Amino acid sequence: MNKKVIGDGNEDLACNYLTNQGCRIIVRNFRCRQGEIDIIAKDGMYLCFIEVKFRRNADFGQPQEAVNISKQRKISKVSRFYLYSKKLSFDIPIRYDVIAVSVNEGITTFNWIKNAFDYIP
Repeated sequence: MNKKVIGDGNEDLACNYLTNQGCRIIVRNFRCRQGEIDIIAKDGMYLCFIEVKFRRNADFGQPQEAVNISKQRKISKVSRFYLYSKKLSFDIPIRYDVIAVSVNEGITTFNWIKNAFDYIP
């Protein structure tokens, strides 16, 4: 199975998890020249830009550790373009979250890290 299929499957699981937590999914895989954001969702008053990371095991660290400063900067740029393209105010409350999806002994777990990082110009 290729990485795209695995990634899409885990994004499906993350969307279901977020919906069960009361979020409203606005768009998946928002792409522009600057990059991509996996999920854009509404959680209460917050517009959330969410990165989904998956690991089968912890051999290479926890999933959320893969959202490094470079990835954070890219997500920040894409989020700014999203706000601009949708004519949304830059003053609305936004949040950058990470959903870490892990599998341990056949059990899938989710770690939703709200406000995982701040906007990076």
